[in-house]
Amino acid sequence: MAGIKHLKDLQNTEYSLKKIFEEAEDFLPLNGTDYVELYVGNAKQTAHFYKTAFGFQSEAYAGLETGMKDRVSYVLRQDKIRLVLTTPLKQDGEINEHINVHGDAVKVVALWVDDSTKAFEETTKRGAKPYLKPTKEEDENGYVIRSGIYTYGETVHVFVERKNYKGLFLPGFRKWESHYNPEPVGLKFIDHMVGNVGWNEMREWCEFYGKVMGFAQIISFTDDDISTDFTALMSKVMSNGNGRVKFPINEPAKGKKKSQIEEYLDFNNGPGVQHIAVATDDIVATVSAMRDRGVDFLYVPEEYYDDLLDRVGEIDEDVEVLKKHGILIDRDEEGYLLQIFTKTIVDRPTMFFEVIQRKGAQSFGVGNFKALFEAIEREQASRGTL
Repeated sequence: MAGIKHLKDLQNTEYSLKKIFEEAEDFLPLNGTDYVELYVGNAKQTAHFYKTAFGFQSEAYAGLETGMKDRVSYVLRQDKIRLVLTTPLKQDGEINEHINVHGDAVKVVALWVDDSTKAFEETTKRGAKPYLKPTKEEDENGYVIRSGIYTYGETVHVFVERKNYKGLFLPGFRKWESHYNPEPVGLKFIDHMVGNVGWNEMREWCEFYGKVMGFAQIISFTDDDISTDFTALMSKVMSNGNGRVKFPINEPAKGKKKSQIEEYLDFNNGPGVQHIAVATDDIVATVSAMRDRGVDFLYVPEEYYDDLLDRVGEIDEDVEVLKKHGILIDRDEEGYLLQIFTKTIVDRPTMFFEVIQRKGAQSFGVGNFKALFEAIEREQASRGTL
């Protein structure tokens, strides 16, 4: 596929994700993403938004009623995706400071492991900064062990070991009973999560994931691949060995105007999670439902679809239906994918979501980058930040 760059030591071999995954070391086996926790200004109202607009269901709750004195957390779930929304109950403290600096934003990307203590030891001995030492949390349903390390910005990875726990979520949480649970929209699991880092920091953080967590670089995009007439960025995609956890890392590149990454860094006040890509088996149905519930997506000009089949070949979907919803299509050696991006879902122009349906493709839609970036630039121009 045009635009995909290989690892230097794989340049003379056939592109193969399986082969690249084998480059990842197995000292830190990951079963997948356990949960994503956002620090937000009002968790109760934010939870209502995710339930209404994205089709998440009420799962668990912790707050004053459960003995938690400094914060309140609402846990939402849709299939294998679990979001935790946390708000402080008192002034000052870490959560307040995080919200003040970053606005509503991702704080924790929790990873499901078999041995949290070993995960902590393996990563910290390789240079990771500790966030949470292995801690046993228990109740009548058993126990969970969690540990954690810092990554870019103030984002952290928490390793969750729950093989000895039969409860709903974590000790200290109770079932969140709610009569308001709109139907799911078809979101299945987290496909990947993208981090934005500062100028010339991408290599540092890719090396972090390689050295500290045993990830392999599977794809690299230069500013020649990801650019428009005005802005550019560079990106590398890091993956663990089984391919269940993938973290693209973006950094700004020189352009005529301020790029989306620079805008993000300005309003987030530093590096952080830019977007969460969530998978679906029927992107048309999912996007249609989300639009009906008030989710705004980036606009794609109709001209994008004029030569679509010439660019991507035969597809199962009706092009007119894809055009109606603004869904993008791209193809690689393994198949094709369909994807669409929401506008930012918080007041600061920072975090957004991607909805993706893979029909064999294992790449990340490089053929759509120009259209996507131009759509983002239109949003930046409307904000006066381009």
